[in-house]
Amino acid sequence: MSKRIVVAIDGPAGAGKSTIARTVADKLGFIYIDTGAMYRSVALWAMRTNVSDADMHRLEQLAEAADIRFEAGSRRVLLNGEDVTEAIRTAEVSTAASKIAAVPAVRRALVQKQRTLSDTSSVVMEGRDIGSVVFPDAKVKIFLDAPARVRARRRSVELRNNGHIADATETARDIAERDLRDRTRPESPLMQAPDAVYIDTGDLDPEQVVEAVLKIIRDRTANGKEYSR
Repeated sequence: MSKRIVVAIDGPAGAGKSTIARTVADKLGFIYIDTGAMYRSVALWAMRTNVSDADMHRLEQLAEAADIRFEAGSRRVLLNGEDVTEAIRTAEVSTAASKIAAVPAVRRALVQKQRTLSDTSSVVMEGRDIGSVVFPDAKVKIFLDAPARVRARRRSVELRNNGHIADATETARDIAERDLRDRTRPESPLMQAPDAVYIDTGDLDPEQVVEAVLKIIRDRTANGKEYSR
């Protein structure tokens, strides 16, 4: 009997998670789920409704009420029926998302939504606590990393490609601050799961990382033959 597969990809900002996870999902026909986009969506909604990142009760309500959807075969992210794919990629939303991601009630609400998304399809899910908290029993766990300077450079390029102004020094500072928040928050901190495979992407191109990830999936899932989409 075919089983649904969860490929859990974790790592810090700028490690290449989104690019790699999206490509791997496309190659396997799995659903790609960017959990960071879920936190960004809640952050965007909070910003639009003037909810402070210190108002934990209201943030919890937004996280529980948010209808966040991902379209198979595309990068589109829908929040309450609205395409927010580009709106959630600004530096301001990124900073806000990192702050609200430290709110325990927000994380609990979104973790439940993330688990539900895998009920009907095999998924490639990327974030910061997928292998350690969201799917601790996932067969395939991967931790992508890279030196801070490399990650800051990648994030600057990403911002410029999306039409945003990116100052290299400011981007590096944002990356360092986000790393600190992600690794030291009391609820689901960024960490490598004990059984996750570590990949340093610093000196690898995306194609090399994708091939490495696909090999890990094949090795851990009967050569990729036993899954349902």
